[in-house]
Amino acid sequence: MTDLGAILLGVLLLIGNGLFVAAEFAVVSAQRHRMEELARAGGRPARIAARAAVRSSRELSLMLAGAQLGITLCSLGLGMVAEPAVEHLLGPVLVFLPEAIHTPVAYLVALGLVTFLHMVVGEMAPKSLALTHPERAALGLALPFRGFVWIVRPLLALLNGLTNATLRLVGVRPRDELAVAKTPRQLAMLVAESGRMGMLDRHKHDLLLRAFRAQTRRVEELMLPVDQAPAVPAGASADLIRATAARDGGHRMLVVSPDGVLGVLHVRDALINPDRPPETLATAAPRIPAGTTVPDAVTVLQEARAQLGLVTDERGAVIGVVDLTRLIGELLAA
Repeated sequence: MTDLGAILLGVLLLIGNGLFVAAEFAVVSAQRHRMEELARAGGRPARIAARAAVRSSRELSLMLAGAQLGITLCSLGLGMVAEPAVEHLLGPVLVFLPEAIHTPVAYLVALGLVTFLHMVVGEMAPKSLALTHPERAALGLALPFRGFVWIVRPLLALLNGLTNATLRLVGVRPRDELAVAKTPRQLAMLVAESGRMGMLDRHKHDLLLRAFRAQTRRVEELMLPVDQAPAVPAGASADLIRATAARDGGHRMLVVSPDGVLGVLHVRDALINPDRPPETLATAAPRIPAGTTVPDAVTVLQEARAQLGLVTDERGAVIGVVDLTRLIGELLAA
């Protein structure tokens, strides 16, 4: 092969390396709903590409393996083809050097030039492009990328089998897919790190962090202390119940006695049955430990069909009250 042919082949390998890198980052970063929006805005080719991109996101382990194989092949080919050609072309330029160092210098210059182009053009530039426009990159590369993976699928299966066998020899249990189960704390840390690295814009970063904080907040942080909650004593008159509701602006109040909270009274029931003592009209309220998270507390109240819940400490004593509306508002505010 002539030097010019080798240089042209090296350029093609460099472009191929960049395409595989862009495909790798795009398939990880692209958001499915954004790809579907772009597909709807385009014609039939865009819809076909969107379906291919969505399938790629569902086969993440296979697609990443295909991208790594393509990057490896292009990188090896670039080193085998481009570096000797560049070194040969540099020969006449470096004739002023002593013959003893002529070849080593030409080799080092060729190696440095090819490595620089490989890192900048073949790695960093396509990575930045894919992270900046992940959905467009995923749509543009979906069909050729999936075509390559389909061609080399048998080789990928063989390599994967050999890799798994090697891992088993050293006592490691291989997994074909990425572990996706994360605790809210782990997810919050991932979001914070993504925001710090600039992979999430400020609005999405803040929105996700508020959502995770709401998921992990405990009811004791949102409860109203029991001594501040609207309440009437057992045996209270209808006038006292109306006055308490008017003062606090709520429809529900606690019915208390020296022994503790007897239940929750709705002012409507007291108005309909003014002659009945409030303790006979009160309904039981679910008890929620203070360490319960907001989503779990919402579930408890919904299953009990209750608007108010009694927050208890580790000894079971009532220390506060939580309102279903307040809890749901906390989740929605995130």
